[in-house]
Amino acid sequence: MNNLIFLPIVLPLIASVVAAFFPKKLNISRRFAQITSVLLTIMTAALTWHVFMNGTIVVQSGGWDAPFGISIVGDGLSMLLVLTTYIVSTAAVFYAPSALDKQQESFYFYAFYFLLISGVAGAFMTGDLFNLFVFFEVLLIASYGLIVLGNGKIQLRESMKYVLFNLFSSMLFVVSIAFIYAVTGTVNFAQLAERVEFVEQQGILSTLAIVLFFVFAVKAAIFPLYYWLPNSYVVPNAVVSALFGALLTKVGVYSILRVFTLIFVHDTGVTHQIFIYLAMFTMLFGVIGALSTNNVKLIITYNIIPAVGFMLMGIGLYSEEAIAGSVYYLMHDMVIKGALFFLIGALIVAAGTKDLRQMSGVIQKFPLLGWLFFIASLILAGVPPFSGFIGKILLLRSGLAQEEFLLVIVALISSLLILFSMMRIFIRGFWGELMENISDDRKRVRNLTIPGVILVSISIFLGVGAEAVYPHVETIANMLVDRTDYISSVLKE
Repeated sequence: MNNLIFLPIVLPLIASVVAAFFPKKLNISRRFAQITSVLLTIMTAALTWHVFMNGTIVVQSGGWDAPFGISIVGDGLSMLLVLTTYIVSTAAVFYAPSALDKQQESFYFYAFYFLLISGVAGAFMTGDLFNLFVFFEVLLIASYGLIVLGNGKIQLRESMKYVLFNLFSSMLFVVSIAFIYAVTGTVNFAQLAERVEFVEQQGILSTLAIVLFFVFAVKAAIFPLYYWLPNSYVVPNAVVSALFGALLTKVGVYSILRVFTLIFVHDTGVTHQIFIYLAMFTMLFGVIGALSTNNVKLIITYNIIPAVGFMLMGIGLYSEEAIAGSVYYLMHDMVIKGALFFLIGALIVAAGTKDLRQMSGVIQKFPLLGWLFFIASLILAGVPPFSGFIGKILLLRSGLAQEEFLLVIVALISSLLILFSMMRIFIRGFWGELMENISDDRKRVRNLTIPGVILVSISIFLGVGAEAVYPHVETIANMLVDRTDYISSVLKE
C-alpha cells in the first residue's frame, strides 16, 4: 500500500504525456481527461482514508533512507489537500468543454491540466525543500501554458507579468535553499526540524526564514506582494481562473503552514507576529479591491486575497485551535473558490458581459445559477452553518484567547465586507429587470452551472457535516503543533 502514495503524482504526469499525443481529437481528449480524473479522485480518496485510519505513509525513492533519498510523505494534511485538489480539478475538467472554445481546448489544454495537477500534488506531498522547489516549477510551467490560452494584448501583458514575478520568486527560492543547506547541511524537512534548534547563528536562520517566507508570500499573494494576482487571474478563461484561484495560491499557503510549523519555530515571537500583522493588511486590502471594481470576475479574484489573510491568521496565532482553523479554512476555500469561478463564468456567458453595471435580472432566466451563487456567497462570507463559518469561528476564538483583539476586529469587518462585495453581484446582476441581451443558450449555461452545483454541495457538507470532518482536521492540527510524529515517521527514529 505504501508505494501507492506515488500515484497521485506520477499518474497525472503520465496522463499529461498521453494527452499531448492527441490534442486535436477533442472528443477523445475530453473523455480521457474526464475518466482519468474521476478514477484518480477515487484512488486518492482511498489513500486519504487509509492515511486517516492508519497514520502517515512515507516512501523513500530509490531505496535511499532519509535524509539522503527523496521523501514522499503522505500525512493527514498533505493527503487532505491532495484529495481536495482532485475534487476541484475533476469538476474543472467537466466544466472545460463548455467554457473553452475549440481552439483553446485543442492547444494542449488537457496536457497542461494534468501537468498542473501533478505539480500541485507533488508540492503537497514532498518531504524536502529542494523538491518543493521542483514541484513549484512543474506547476508553474503548466500554469504558463494555461494562462496564455486565448488572445488579446491585455492577456499577453498580464501573462508576462505573471511569468516575470514567478521567475523572480523562483530564483529567490533556490538561492534561499542553497543558504539553508549551507547553514544546516540538509534540505529534508524532518532533519531541518531537528537541526535548526542547534544552529549557533540563530540570527542568520531567522533572516533565511523571512526570505523563504517572502518567496511563499509572492506565491500566496500576501500583502504587499499580491498586486500581480488580480489581473493575471482575470484574463484567462474561467476554467483556468478556477484552477489558479482554487489551487495555486493555496500551494503557497501550504508551504508557509508546513515550513513555519515544522522547521522555523525557534523564534515565533518574531516570525509569527509578523504573520499576524500581514494577515490583517491582507484581509483589508483584498476586500477593498473587491469593493473597488464592477468587473464581476475581478471581484471574485480579489476575494482570494482576504481568504489567504484568514489562513495566515491561524499560522500567526500558532495554537492547535488556530492551526485547525487555518487547515479547515484552506480546505473550504479551495472548494468554494473553484465553485465561484465556475458560477461567475456561467454568469458572464449568460449576461454577455463582465461589467456589473450592464447586468440585471439574470435570475429570472437562470434561477438555478442565481440561487446557487447566493448560497456560494454566504459560504464564502462565513455565514453559519456553512463551511466558511467553521474555519472562521476557530480562528476568532483563538484570537480572542490570545487577546489579539485588533486582529479579531479586522477579521470580522473583512467578513462583512466580503459578504457586501458578493451581494453587490447578486442584487445588481441577478435581481431587477430582465436585461435585453441575455443569452438564449440555456444548454451551455446549464453545463457551466452543474460543476458549481457539485462543489457548492461539497462545501455545504463541510459546514453542516463538520462533526464528521473536524476530528480529522483536529488530528492534523495536533500533528502540526507537535512535530515529533512527522519527524519520527520520516527519519524512522
